[in-house]
Amino acid sequence: MTDLDTFFPYRLAATAEAFSRNLVDVYGRQYGLSREEWRLLFLLSAGDSVTSLDLSRRTTLDKVQVSRASQRLEDKGLITRQIAPNDRRLRLYTSTDAGKALFNTILPQVQARTQDILSAMPEGDLEALHRGLSALATAIGDIAPEGS
Repeated sequence: MTDLDTFFPYRLAATAEAFSRNLVDVYGRQYGLSREEWRLLFLLSAGDSVTSLDLSRRTTLDKVQVSRASQRLEDKGLITRQIAPNDRRLRLYTSTDAGKALFNTILPQVQARTQDILSAMPEGDLEALHRGLSALATAIGDIAPEGS
């Protein structure tokens, strides 16, 4: 029997979830955005159009989550969606001026909350965390599941 509190996948997921919930407090409570909406707005903040496929890949959200969140953002006037000219199965998403302005208002607050959390860690632990996350990402990329 495995102790859940020492099972690495659980600890990693639970910590990431707690960190994410802390940030939702910033953009969710004051600005009414869901985690999924924030992720899409973040990716679209550069101003380029992004396809639905790219959004799914880069946000860890599935197609249904991207579709629902993008519909809500479009309803709020924060993004536009259109059919991709080269592939009618895909949608192109672009942030509106209002979406960019909202993102630019929220981002410093999210960064400040992130810094508050990370600065509570001892310097050596924070450096180790950054190295560890990089090493874990590399290891995951090196050991891709069969069929992917």
